[in-house]
Amino acid sequence: MVGNRPQFVKSGPLSGALREAGIEEVTLHTGQHYDRELSQVFFEELELGPPRYRLAIGGLSRAEMLERVRPGLLAAIDAEEPDWLVVFGDTNSTLGGARAGAERGVPVAHVEAGLRSYDLAMPEERNRVETDRLSALLLCPDERSRETLEREAVPGRAVVVGDVMADACFRLAPLARARSDILERHGLRAGRYVVATLHREANTAQPRLGRIVAGLNKLGEPVAFPLHPRTRLALERERLELAPHVLALPPLGYLAFAALASSARVIVTDSGGLQKEAYWYGVPCVTTRPSTEWVDTLAVGANVLVDDDPERLVEAVRDARMPEQRPPLYGDGNASLRVATALATTLLPS
Repeated sequence: MVGNRPQFVKSGPLSGALREAGIEEVTLHTGQHYDRELSQVFFEELELGPPRYRLAIGGLSRAEMLERVRPGLLAAIDAEEPDWLVVFGDTNSTLGGARAGAERGVPVAHVEAGLRSYDLAMPEERNRVETDRLSALLLCPDERSRETLEREAVPGRAVVVGDVMADACFRLAPLARARSDILERHGLRAGRYVVATLHREANTAQPRLGRIVAGLNKLGEPVAFPLHPRTRLALERERLELAPHVLALPPLGYLAFAALASSARVIVTDSGGLQKEAYWYGVPCVTTRPSTEWVDTLAVGANVLVDDDPERLVEAVRDARMPEQRPPLYGDGNASLRVATALATTLLPS
């Protein structure tokens, strides 16, 4: 079950691994990301089969989305009678799927289980905690996540598999750079610009949005800023102007964005997935959040939290460097195979 950009990316390599393992997959797209460049283009570029089920729930609040997604999910489960319901990450779609699986007695497998930011003000954190407690199979990106589940006495079976997003990143980033002409089209030079993304609900409301934009406007180098539809509307609503060096771009497909981000000097983001991708690309990251679930990127010095402070953002971008020693984090590019194996071999609850 998928609903947004990171989940489409993760499902690509996993779909291939499931086919190789002889496991039939039925894809349900909740429609949480409904813009074509945030949705359909990923199915095309990652060569995913068309979803058998599409639910149009985009653009709703968390409570409305969870309420609206439930009937469609239950109907799909009743029609397909799956052995497993696989959910990814920490979105509202993730929690909606976990709740529907629990309601129908279908075992849930949670990809990216055990992550914690310990910030319950974030809806994503609440989604992670509840989804883990509803899941029979907890597919963890690292040992830290497995230990977190053990401390919390979460009842499902926890397996460390790595991160399926790494599988896509390692395979597709070099291809993206070779194929895409996005830098040339926008007059950018590799290693001489900043990529910024901003999409979380808290960051697209005032005063946080204005403070983050103020930080981007103060940067002394080009900023490529692909605008999520929510962000674009918020900028228009609040009448916030971007400085001339901040290049507002439309939402990008996976390959174009991978080429853009992996060639940047620094990435500024509030995305959880992009914090990891930045590390795998070897690009330092500045995160416009007060907390993160990807704490290892902070510990090694590849990522820094600046919340919505414009001065800290400017300082962090100016000083951003990747550490000389960059230990492997979150897997080796073979997580999808381990997930498929765990699904095939785990004894289903009776």
